[in-house]
Amino acid sequence: MNDLTPAVTSFTIAIVNAGVSDPSSTRLLADRMAQKTVDILEASGTTATVRAIDLGPLAVDIAQGIVSGMLNPNVQTAMELLAGADAVIAATPVYKAGISGLFKSFADLIDNDLLIAKPVVLAATGGSARHAMVVDDQLRPLFGFLRTIPVPTSLYSAPEDWASTDLGKRIARAAQELSVMLRSGAGRQIADSNWGNYEHQFGGNATRAQRPLDDVDFTTDLMRLATGGSAPPARG
Repeated sequence: MNDLTPAVTSFTIAIVNAGVSDPSSTRLLADRMAQKTVDILEASGTTATVRAIDLGPLAVDIAQGIVSGMLNPNVQTAMELLAGADAVIAATPVYKAGISGLFKSFADLIDNDLLIAKPVVLAATGGSARHAMVVDDQLRPLFGFLRTIPVPTSLYSAPEDWASTDLGKRIARAAQELSVMLRSGAGRQIADSNWGNYEHQFGGNATRAQRPLDDVDFTTDLMRLATGGSAPPARG
């Protein structure tokens, strides 16, 4: 790939990690993917910085954003990190044969124009190989709607995959694809083009709401559940 001349010589890669355990296999998969990409880019004379957005600590903030339609400073900082990144590694655990509700809630707050033409690696972890298609069945359409450019190779890891050389090969292939996209500058050219009619006005649902956080009642039973509180006692 030495014939590719990068438009820039330094990139920022953002990890979006919906894993909530400690340690998190989802975060581990994302970190391995990021490190392999950094290694490939550095071998070509290009530097890269990795920034992580861990959604677990933002769960309450994300729930408030869903209800109020307003982004508090913690979520806004995460969105600004995404906006400034050159590429994204999106990683989620699989629950009940689907992507994490926390991940989907965060994605619901992403403005429709925020990630236009950004290269994205799609990744998931689960307890069984039966859920391997969740990445392409659910994550790929989601990021297609956001008009990103997902790399061809998606990543999925079940417990038995961690000891397999095949997982390392898939990570290396996805990292090579991501590095080629970054060095070609194709995504940046698409997003910056006039012919694409991309207004970049960030007019999605997350910014159109008019209600400030002060007007939202977080003491209701529903809001207590949404923000991690306990359910009210049953009425008999």
